[in-house]
Amino acid sequence: MRPLAALLLAGVTTGLWTGATPGVSAAQEAASLGQGAILRALDKVNGSVTDLELGNASSARFGRLTINLGECRFPEGDPAGDAYAFLTIQEDGQTQPQFSGWMIASSPALSALDHPRYDVWVMRCKTAS
Repeated sequence: MRPLAALLLAGVTTGLWTGATPGVSAAQEAASLGQGAILRALDKVNGSVTDLELGNASSARFGRLTINLGECRFPEGDPAGDAYAFLTIQEDGQTQPQFSGWMIASSPALSALDHPRYDVWVMRCKTAS
């Protein structure tokens, strides 16, 4: 059992199972700034789904939420690629934001809004064309 544990530990520490390209880190990948973002919002109580278009540094209302978009980015040269947006989501009557951080279109559960009634996630960035 110890040789197997050593093999597994070696794979994890060397990044064999991370899917990363050797010599290239995520921080080194160039990103382009979109003009805004397309978000999808769900009201879990009544089942309504709404797509929201926001420009960078703008906000929109959905139910009792105010959703502020800082900016949306996507892989350079690939506007259809994985979008990520900086969002701050505030509920009416609350002093602290319900969510503040980066949401990633391909992994909405990685950094998600934790709310009993609403879900909000990033679909894609808006571009000029």
